[in-house]
Amino acid sequence: MSLRDALPPNGAAEAPEIAFQAPWQAHAFALVLALHQQGAFTWAEWTDSLGCALLGRTDDEADSYYVAWLAALERIVCGHGLASPTALAARKTAWAEAYLRTPHGQPVTL
Repeated sequence: MSLRDALPPNGAAEAPEIAFQAPWQAHAFALVLALHQQGAFTWAEWTDSLGCALLGRTDDEADSYYVAWLAALERIVCGHGLASPTALAARKTAWAEAYLRTPHGQPVTL
């Protein structure tokens, strides 16, 4: 299945081209699609969560949209009891520690 096939219909004739500037953005995007397809939340719930995360954003950073995407994902995952805020915080800490001990140019592994 292609990425275009995985996207919920939006009434447009064609889905827009999707480009990611960093691997984490693609991972966050794919995780949202996978969780939605597994029935973890509705697409309306997702768009509401993302909309809330995007409200008030004024920064021009290239990854600003995906920072909001990740915040929305964290909110919906916690809201649906898929993970606790404590578990997410522990995972972030573990990832940061793994990142700091990983040599430049090598993939980060937990």
